[in-house]
Amino acid sequence: MSTAAQRFPGFCRDCLSGQPADLRRCRACGSPRLVYHDELYDLTLAHIDCDAFYASIEKRDNPELADKPVIIGGGKRGVVSTACYVARIHGVRSAMPMFKALEACPNAVVISPNMEKYVRVGREVRTMMQELTPLVQPLSIDEAFLELRGTERLHHDPPARVLARFAERVEKEIGITISTGLSYCKFLAKVASDMRKPRGFSVIGEAEALDFLRDKSVRLIWGVGKAFAETLERDGIRTVGQLQTMEKTDLMRRYGVMGKRLFNLSRGQDDREVHPNDAAKSVSAETTFFDDIAGYDELVTHLRRLSEKVASRLRKSGIAGYTVVLKLKTADFKGRTRNRKLEDPTMLADRIFRTGLDLLRKEVDGTKYRLIGIGVTELADPGRADPPDLVDPAASRRAAAEAAMNTLRDKFGKASVETGYTFGKSGPERFHEKLTFKSAGKTDTPTE
Repeated sequence: MSTAAQRFPGFCRDCLSGQPADLRRCRACGSPRLVYHDELYDLTLAHIDCDAFYASIEKRDNPELADKPVIIGGGKRGVVSTACYVARIHGVRSAMPMFKALEACPNAVVISPNMEKYVRVGREVRTMMQELTPLVQPLSIDEAFLELRGTERLHHDPPARVLARFAERVEKEIGITISTGLSYCKFLAKVASDMRKPRGFSVIGEAEALDFLRDKSVRLIWGVGKAFAETLERDGIRTVGQLQTMEKTDLMRRYGVMGKRLFNLSRGQDDREVHPNDAAKSVSAETTFFDDIAGYDELVTHLRRLSEKVASRLRKSGIAGYTVVLKLKTADFKGRTRNRKLEDPTMLADRIFRTGLDLLRKEVDGTKYRLIGIGVTELADPGRADPPDLVDPAASRRAAAEAAMNTLRDKFGKASVETGYTFGKSGPERFHEKLTFKSAGKTDTPTE
């Protein structure tokens, strides 16, 4: 441990000078951003999350937006990808329908997503993370877990100070801000990073975990969404503290595997390690329509276009998938999800599309839809993908044609060649599209 860490129980996040206990401002630079904690220099597992990532990048690139409410999304029928903190004060939230966001914040500046730029910046941040430790596990384009155990000799400082220095470097060199959570396990590191956004640095130690969690809502626990929270509330369970008093067998009897998670996480028990090479779990693409669509032909056009996007991502990532998943959302925001497992994994747009088409036919019943999506899960080695189809010899010819189209698109651009399903038909506006790459249950790109 460094001399500063030995002498002082805390430090200033702005100038990194060591601080004696209980000061309100840094005695060196006057900053109020001081960090104190009994376990500050013992904890090594961190969660780093970029603050309002898309909006922060747009504000960085256009200083005139600095004090304005900014929403990244598009169209009154689209949804909010993210919103800056000024817009959030007005009640704007990610995934909120755009018309509701503009009702809450009519003066907001709405910007269409520029995913190429966001991915590029995300990679810059991730590269800087990997300079701190090889144990970086990305959760999405703008967040990751880091394990810094054993890096003190390399950095000549304990992880807490290394992370504070990292936040300062990201702000100066990339021009965006991050929030950091430091703890002894993944669950509480993620909780900590959300506590004091933006530019937050929060610490949750092992000794305080039970007391910290006791009065929190069950929604704090990973995997407890709105529907499951309502189930727990019907059973009289509203707080984590109530879960702490219950037996594991009782919780598992009531809620199955989720009961075990409730038991462990309510007690701050999480033995998941940081795995830098977690495999992707799913790849999908979806689009929200400007006007609701009920007609089969128009839905098919969108389905084909999205299938090609998913196939392109699979091809570039070198993966294939066994299960095709069709996603629909009705005009009244009710979701429908249908899936079908294939005998062999696929990375072909043709197979994804035709499987999705079979699923879609059963859903075209006059219902108006505001969203359609297609994706694949149960990802696998591409070496086993798309063997010759003896039942459908034409499938091999379609696969060869698709390979030829991919070659032309790689050379001349995506719009250089189209199928009859999409040729001459107007596509969805770009800011309504969303391509999603999930790892370990978390979105990797491009949603925030």
